[in-house]
Amino acid sequence: MIMTMLSFSQNKQILYGFSEIPQSLLLNPGGKIDNKGYFGVPLLSHLHVNTGSSGSTVYDVFSDNGIDFNTKLQNAIYSMNANDFFTFNQQLEIFSGGFAFGRGYEKNEYLSFGLYEEVDVISYFPKDYAVLALEGNQNNINRYFNAGDISASTEVISVFHVGYNKKVNSTFTYGLRGKIYSNLVNINSTNNKGHFVTVEGQDNIYNHIFNLDLELRTSGLASLREDGADSKSTIKDLRKRLLFGGNLGLGFDLGFTKKLTDQWTLDGSLLDIGFISHAKDIENYKIEKNYVFEGINPIFPETRDGQTADEYWSDIEEEFEDLFDVDTTSSKYTTWRPIKLNASINYAFGEKKCKDCSYIKEDVGYLNGVGLQLFAMSRPKRPQAALTAYYYRRLFKALRIKATYTVDSYSFNNIGLGISAHLGGFNFYAMADNFLQYKNVYDAQSVSLQLGFNYIFNKNEN
Repeated sequence: MIMTMLSFSQNKQILYGFSEIPQSLLLNPGGKIDNKGYFGVPLLSHLHVNTGSSGSTVYDVFSDNGIDFNTKLQNAIYSMNANDFFTFNQQLEIFSGGFAFGRGYEKNEYLSFGLYEEVDVISYFPKDYAVLALEGNQNNINRYFNAGDISASTEVISVFHVGYNKKVNSTFTYGLRGKIYSNLVNINSTNNKGHFVTVEGQDNIYNHIFNLDLELRTSGLASLREDGADSKSTIKDLRKRLLFGGNLGLGFDLGFTKKLTDQWTLDGSLLDIGFISHAKDIENYKIEKNYVFEGINPIFPETRDGQTADEYWSDIEEEFEDLFDVDTTSSKYTTWRPIKLNASINYAFGEKKCKDCSYIKEDVGYLNGVGLQLFAMSRPKRPQAALTAYYYRRLFKALRIKATYTVDSYSFNNIGLGISAHLGGFNFYAMADNFLQYKNVYDAQSVSLQLGFNYIFNKNEN
């Protein structure tokens, strides 16, 4: 179960605002804190993997429904556009902890810290290239195919972070978190421009015109592909980069919680405002030129003329390869982290009463909460966004649940559920998303599971 977690975006709407879980501080450093210290079980305190598609699903193409595969493939390609995307995001918390400090008994300041590893991949659907591959260019004379449809990015990083949270008074709490990024591998090609078009030719039937401005930038990859690199040396190198041996960067998070009234609360956060400077182990590839290709000689030569079939096709290959002049450079570059916005408003209700009397039991807060949460995230082409309605309930002394309904780029019927349980100081949480799509996971665009284990000190349970 731990190793087969699936989700679909970096939006963790169930975890956000779940103050009994210490990892919620990673989503809002200014969130409410319900413990005086904790440590996460190493490598098990937070496990999260996300993957999926905003367009067609696996079931759309490979379902055994009697429809011809080619027809299903065509329908899948034509139903998507260049803004549809495929994503993969994985996070593994290596260690984490936190503790309260400050003057007096209340100790209204809190320090949290940790190290986690993250993989983030996004690739937009190259619609024009897919149509060109499917139809060819003979039926698309004078049609411009957009070279900018190619847009993809992959990065593997480790993040060391230290967060500070302060409860200013009974109504306002703020927090910030500093981050040091260490890049293990980065591959990106997100600023491509140009087009390809086929027109009627003069010296041949057609002219193929390429107007290209394409670039692929990489860091941390060239050394892994060098001659002599084996699995042992690769693992050693990646382990070194994990602990600040890669290309470094800086970033920070901001967050707050404001109690508007006794029952209404407003909170928000901005995450990953930062950059990574890529200065070593760089290998970039660039094509920037106008090309005109009048095609090949379609007449296959007679072998008695001295040219073999292998030589004929080799000449064609060399002619086409010589057409494109690829520049390889080691120029430094900077990448910006995808900024994430969270904001929510919550209404609490249902005060707990003493079983043997009519008065309200003090210092337990409200048993229920309902609210709305907005999530947005920057991406190469356009932001991703989601809106979540949720219900929170304190069931027993040591059990909390949260149910969510989310509308996002992927679906309009995402129902999720999360629980947080406490046994003494031990905390366990589990969260799942998109229950309605579990009946056919191959047709699901969003399925998720999160698990985590912590030990919490001096938790105020009532």
